[in-house]
Amino acid sequence: MSFQAYLDTVETKTGLTPRQLLTQAKDRGFGPDTKATPIIEWLKEEYGLGRGHAMAMVHVITKGAEISEKHVASGGSHADASNTLWLDGKATNPDAT
Repeated sequence: MSFQAYLDTVETKTGLTPRQLLTQAKDRGFGPDTKATPIIEWLKEEYGLGRGHAMAMVHVITKGAEISEKHVASGGSHADASNTLWLDGKATNPDAT
């Protein structure tokens, strides 16, 4: 599963785009200096997200939408189309296939 696919599934499970969850996280005081555990606990309690999907959001909340080039267009099952994650909803993603 690609990084973007994790975020798309987060949207399906929560009904919120990653950007909307990012806004909620900021409103809760979560940001670049926040450890993963409180974010994971919030996402589990509030939305029932498991660790893997929550960790995708941890990255977005603490590091932003940029990801490593390592898996971009690598051809593997974890390949992403871009090193910039789409946060505004899977239905509007221009890279969606």
